Amino acid sequence: MPSSANRRGQGRALLIGAILGGLAGLGAAYVYVQARNKAGKEGASVTPSSAVRLGVLLLGLLRQVGEIAEGHK
Repeated sequence: MPSSANRRGQGRALLIGAILGGLAGLGAAYVYVQARNKAGKEGASVTPSSAVRLGVLLLGLLRQVGEIAEGHK
């Protein structure tokens, strides 16, 4: 059973990760909207191939984060 300090550390890591993820998502949305506006396009048109490519990139990012965590054991 994890100790109280370990659970607090896990909770803190989840909170920080959620905040950073939210900020990164907000930043990505802002950059996307600005690029669409600059190109003179409106709406949030995303092609399926772009969505798949982005999903694969995000999975790679999650894998890298996992590798960092394993290195700190």
